[in-house]
Amino acid sequence: MEITDVKVIPVDDEKLKAFVSIVFDQCFVVTDIKIIHGPKGLFVSMPSKKRKDGTFKDIAHPLNNQMRQYLEDKVLGVYRQQVGTAGGGAAGSAETSPGNAVGATAGGGGESHSAGGGGESGGGPSTEPHS
Repeated sequence: MEITDVKVIPVDDEKLKAFVSIVFDQCFVVTDIKIIHGPKGLFVSMPSKKRKDGTFKDIAHPLNNQMRQYLEDKVLGVYRQQVGTAGGGAAGSAETSPGNAVGATAGGGGESHSAGGGGESGGGPSTEPHS
């Protein structure tokens, strides 16, 4: 499985640094991925849903460490390249696909999201059984 597109929408927040969507094999998209600045630096938090008891459960996540590392390297690489060239502002987004350089695109994202407690839990493999 190959990541064929990465879109990064920077956010001007202390902990939440960006929203990300990724496309696998040009046919499957995962959205609401977050880049969080935690105590040990940047990490990728997969999309999650808040449960009634206040805890968060990942909706989609890598099943093994090799895929997790590949995803994090790709996402954080695009983020760092964009922040390095754009000064880290939240005005645009960056995307990359095979054969294309990372560049700014239109559409600042206008969505209002919060890092809300999902933070650290999205950084590791899920310990819950899959159905």
